[in-house]
Amino acid sequence: MELLKLATEWAKAEVFSTRFFILFAFLFLIASIGFWQLGKTDLAKAYIIPTLVAGVLLMTIGLGLFFTNKSRITQFKKAFTTNAAAFYESEIERTESTLKEYTVVFKVIPILIVVAALVMLFITTPIWRAISITTVAMLIVILLVDGTAYARIETYHKELKLLNKNS
Repeated sequence: MELLKLATEWAKAEVFSTRFFILFAFLFLIASIGFWQLGKTDLAKAYIIPTLVAGVLLMTIGLGLFFTNKSRITQFKKAFTTNAAAFYESEIERTESTLKEYTVVFKVIPILIVVAALVMLFITTPIWRAISITTVAMLIVILLVDGTAYARIETYHKELKLLNKNS
């Protein structure tokens, strides 16, 4: 039963965490509306589409992860009740796979940030400057939220392994 509690607590923490993607998405969408309504300069007007796109992307990520993790809570209970040993093994495999994916994310996103910063330095047209700055901001949000998610799943994985040793 401790396995089910551990898995459920992890999924609930993920549901809470994904709300930050949604919060930042709203902030980007509000910024887009603000630039659209109040923007007077070429640079301000150039931010309308990039912040809108970033908001939609973050909203998609946030809602997708929210509903995926929300449904996991009930799936965990069903899988645990059906076959606890198989559920344990599937969680070990899933967490190991996810940890490997995060390793790629934490290498690719900083590279993308550097590329966007270089574009910002060398291409000074308003639209490219707005795209670059918005991209950097969105990627930083992703790193912030994913950084905490990585720490959570790493801890969850370690606790899963301890359960096996204590059994």
